[in-house]
Amino acid sequence: MSFYLAAVLQALCLGPLVLGVYLTMKVFRFPDITADGSYTLGAVVTAIGLVNGWSLWWCIPLVVLSGAIAGICSAWIHNRIKVNLLLAGILVMTALYSVNLSILGRSNVPLLQYGTLFNWLTVFRTSDSNTLIIVTCILCLLISFMTYLLRTDFGLAMRATGDNEQMLRALGVNTARMKWIGLAIANGLVALSGSLIAQFQGFADVNMGIGVMITGLGSVMIAESVVLLFGIKRIAFVLLAVISGMVLFQLILAFSLSLGINPVMLKLVTALIVLLAVSIPQLRVYGKRF
Repeated sequence: MSFYLAAVLQALCLGPLVLGVYLTMKVFRFPDITADGSYTLGAVVTAIGLVNGWSLWWCIPLVVLSGAIAGICSAWIHNRIKVNLLLAGILVMTALYSVNLSILGRSNVPLLQYGTLFNWLTVFRTSDSNTLIIVTCILCLLISFMTYLLRTDFGLAMRATGDNEQMLRALGVNTARMKWIGLAIANGLVALSGSLIAQFQGFADVNMGIGVMITGLGSVMIAESVVLLFGIKRIAFVLLAVISGMVLFQLILAFSLSLGINPVMLKLVTALIVLLAVSIPQLRVYGKRF
């Protein structure tokens, strides 16, 4: 049971990541590969902060700021140099590997002997319950923030940028600024997720971000199937479905490992789960077409 609880806790720590992926994939309608690098950047900044005795009140804002800067770099390359946004994300992600390695100083830094958010803020005596309530509170704050943001005039402009950028530009809206801010918010969330995972697992590694975009994409696709199946319209419930998609995704991986699947094959299982998640909306077993 503790094995599945650990999977749920890890999924909740990845909650900010999937919210960031949702923002780029479903609001702006493009995959932002920068997430693979900004996720690790959040973990690296957290590790350096904890090792040097920085207060968590400083570490967390610096983590979000560092991720936002990474997103701004991708937006700058796309808007100013006119590079395809997918390629811009790949370039920044590649550059961030060297940046992360330079900041960290080595490939891996253990954090078990340092005070993290989960043992600094004590709510319950048991560590798992304490982690669960802390991460849940963080996710509730983030969902409330994103729900409010996407329902404002500015949020509607962000959503319109993804739906019809040319029309919005014709109406006099600066769509480039929308992308700057949107990518900054998305990668700030992704970096926060990297920070939470580093504190939860007790280490930061320069390779921990490899394939994390696929995990986020699979979770969003699962959530999309749920949203279409139940006809969910409210933004808050859609965001909850996105978080639930990540939890379900991690539970499926945990179940696969419990069946005795070789961990070497875990990436293959992940790819198959994403393929299934992408295929479900196309099958439309809940609609007219089968």
